[in-house]
Amino acid sequence: MRARIAALVASVGLLACLPAHAQKRYGPGVTDTEIRIGQTMPYSGPLSAFGTMGRAQAAYFDSVNQAGGVNGRKIRLISLDDGYSPPRTIEQTRKLVESDQVLLLFSSFGTPTNTAALKYLNAKRVPQLFMAATGLKWGDPRRYPWTMAFLPSQKTGTEGYVQYLLRQRPKAKVAVLYQNDDFGKDYLRALRDHLGTKADGMIVAEASYESTDPTVDSQIATLKGSGADTLFSFASPKFAAQSIRRTHDIGWKPLHFVVYTSISVRAVLQPAGMEKAVGVMASTFVKDPTDPQWNNDPAIAEWRAWMREHYPDGDTAEIYNVYGYTNAQLLIHVLKQCADDLTRENVMRQAGNLRHLELPLLLPGIRVNTSATDYDPIQQLQLMRFDGAKWGRFGGVIGQ
Repeated sequence: MRARIAALVASVGLLACLPAHAQKRYGPGVTDTEIRIGQTMPYSGPLSAFGTMGRAQAAYFDSVNQAGGVNGRKIRLISLDDGYSPPRTIEQTRKLVESDQVLLLFSSFGTPTNTAALKYLNAKRVPQLFMAATGLKWGDPRRYPWTMAFLPSQKTGTEGYVQYLLRQRPKAKVAVLYQNDDFGKDYLRALRDHLGTKADGMIVAEASYESTDPTVDSQIATLKGSGADTLFSFASPKFAAQSIRRTHDIGWKPLHFVVYTSISVRAVLQPAGMEKAVGVMASTFVKDPTDPQWNNDPAIAEWRAWMREHYPDGDTAEIYNVYGYTNAQLLIHVLKQCADDLTRENVMRQAGNLRHLELPLLLPGIRVNTSATDYDPIQQLQLMRFDGAKWGRFGGVIGQ
């Protein structure tokens, strides 16, 4: 009897010494068969063009589920409309956390909207993961350990522009159009930081707009009147299109930069007028499905086939569908790394442990990197210029 008891005690002790990852550990929204996640998207409102990202992601998770899910668990995405309204974002985020009991928030859209939910989600210790938002505050795990963006920050987004400007036009007179919220203000701040001591001498005019404004025509006229020869449009797609069209129509020909979230052919360049956008500068980190260079690229071919099968209503010329697909792939990678430890704590631990990750639709040379002290997954971009028919990339990849 003593021998059997000793053997039993030894076996229990051995089980206790097994690594934690061998045991199933679940957070809210997780069972043996399901992982429930949530997001807020602007399916209505002034930035509804971005709603296709959420639809693409829902379709991607459906295709993953059809193939057996993640480690046998199906992904259930609850995607709610917030109309790009921060008060509504808070309302919908609370519903997802407190009523729907999601494991995490994934790819919620917008800088001001995610800012509104930031403190609530960190207080609740809920991952605010791979947001479709740019912001200087996101990559700060000491202050906000539960928050990580997907899109490159304004710091990354302006670095290449400033390098190019100082090299090609060191005595430029700069005008800035910016959205009057955290999205636009952070771009302006990043521009000034990169220009450093040159900022006050080079920036001759600034004009803001509200996301609910009908046009930016008056702002463009004011900026032209400053005598600037360079224009930065830190603007969402609708207003980037207006700035391109208006500068052309009033005969102003500045060196014109737009941000990488406003490079869509469908949402920006066609509404502006393709011929009016000739010479516009931008940057990117993903393969553009409208660029003939990628016509024979296996990853683009696979994505187009996937779109036809799983998101037939989606536009294969729309780069926002590339963003959504790539971000969804990134989350699946993290969930696979979590294995059977699907707690909120381990989700953030694995999201902060990505090393030189290559995703099929990222540009060559651009990789995802994170650590416990670095929550900026993508810190590289490549410059490009529009020629009236397509974007043409030039130079090497800029950034870390």
